[in-house]
This record gives sequence, C-alpha cells and structure tokens, in this order.
Amino acid sequence: MDLNIQGIFNILNLFNQQMWLVLFIVIITPIIAKIVKRAFFRIEKTSKLHRKRDITRHVMARKVTIAMIYLLGLGTVFYVIPELRALSVGLFAGVGVMGLVIGLAAQDALSNIIAGISLAIFQPFRLGDRLKISGEQGIVEDITFRHTVIRTWENKRIIIPNHIISKDPIVNFSIEDEKILKYIDISISYDSDIDLSRKIILEEIKKHPAVLKIEDSKDINTTKLPVVRMRRLKDNGVSLRALFWTPDQPTATRIGYELLESIKKRFCKEGVEIPYPYRTIVYKKNIPKPKKLKKKK
Repeated sequence: MDLNIQGIFNILNLFNQQMWLVLFIVIITPIIAKIVKRAFFRIEKTSKLHRKRDITRHVMARKVTIAMIYLLGLGTVFYVIPELRALSVGLFAGVGVMGLVIGLAAQDALSNIIAGISLAIFQPFRLGDRLKISGEQGIVEDITFRHTVIRTWENKRIIIPNHIISKDPIVNFSIEDEKILKYIDISISYDSDIDLSRKIILEEIKKHPAVLKIEDSKDINTTKLPVVRMRRLKDNGVSLRALFWTPDQPTATRIGYELLESIKKRFCKEGVEIPYPYRTIVYKKNIPKPKKLKKKK
C-alpha cells in the first residue's frame, strides 16, 4: 500500500514538474519573441538601412526569426510531455497521408507562403516602391508571408495574396530609375497652324519647373526632348503628342494635369482651336417625298 501511494506521489510530482516546465515555456516564448522583435526594430533605427532592398530583407528576416522562435517553443512543449512526444512520433509516421490532406486543404495558404518567401528572396519590389498590379496602383507598405499591403493614392489599403502577385505582371515605377517618360495628347482643328501649336506646347513644357531638362535620350526614337510629334489625323482634328521627362510617376501625373490647363489657356490667347464634333442636322420637311406607285385598275 505504501509503495502504491509512493508511486502515485512520484507520478504527481513528475506531472507537476512537466506542467511547470510547459507553463514556463509558454510564458517565456512570447517574451523572447518580443525581445528579439525590439532588437530588430532597434537595429532598423540605429543602423544605416537607407536602401529599400536592405530594409525589405531586414523586415523579412525579423518575421522569419520570430516565426522560428514560436515553432521552437511549440516543439519544446511536444518534447517535454511524453504523451505529446509519443503522439508526435505517430503523427510523423503518418506524415505522408497528412501531408497530402493538409496540402489539399491549405493549398492557397501554402502557395501564399512559398510566394512570400520568393518575393523576399528575389525582390521584384521593396517596401516603399510604387507599383501597378492587378489593376491597382499604390505604394508597398508591408510584405508578409501571406499577403502584400498596398496603399493607394486614395489612402486605401489593398490586401493582395502573394500567390496572385507572383502570377500577375508588375509595373514597378521605383526600381533602379524612377524618372518617367511622360506624354500628353492634344488635338487641334484642321484650320489651326500646326507649327504655332507645336511652339506653344514646347514653351509651356519648358516653362514648367518640374519637367526634367534632359534633351538627349537613348530610350526612345528621338534625340531631343521635349518634342511634339503629329500622332494621328482624326475625323474632326489633328492629334499631337508631346514627350518629356519627369522625376517620378506621381510628379508625371501632376505635370500632365497642369500642362493641359496651361496649354488650353495659351491656345485661347493665340487663337488655336481645339476641335469638337460637328453635326449637320437635316429636317425631314426639307426632304422631297418619295413618289408612290400608282395602283393599276
């Protein structure tokens, strides 16, 4: 009887030790993760991570490290408790079947994680880059293992899963060289002077303070910028296209709006007509009535 009581006390003592150890691991794991997270933030503030590529890698390294800490804590809990350890061995024995089931059930989640790791390694875009993807345009605010957060010019946040980003074409306005070859199309009437119109457009472009003073360019089939070319002969007028360099995509959009306004005002002063559709209305009373066939008797 005494041996049975002693055995029960030993089992309870061992159980209490395991529970205290598990409780310690459960408490210490988030604390270690928080300390590591703060250390990464401190490094980001104190070190000179000015390049977007370095910042993006640092953020992804922080997220991977924190995820590994939690996985290590979970694995330690499984190792400490014998029952869970035996269960884990049984689970690993059937990992082939479970892997197939989990793979089918969480196909999108796994593809997002794999795509997120791929984005972190190859970096088609970085934090702070301006993108156009899936019909949306904005600045990259965050990159996680599951999704990427993009802030639009309307200050809206778009959450795009990583596996969609890995498939769709990406227009990156910020990578390598941010300057944009901007163009605006302007129509004039057939009666207007083309040379005068070209002169006015070029003067307004050169007068704008944000337009880059780059005359030679190897990127397009011309040797002098800004330039105005005839683009098309339309039904109601002549279409002209002006090409010029701008510092970046947001500035290019703003310059386009401002130049359209200033050119319109100059056209009004100089007598250059902007065409609009002409319509000739024919009233039915002016049309002679068709002759009717006479009925045979």
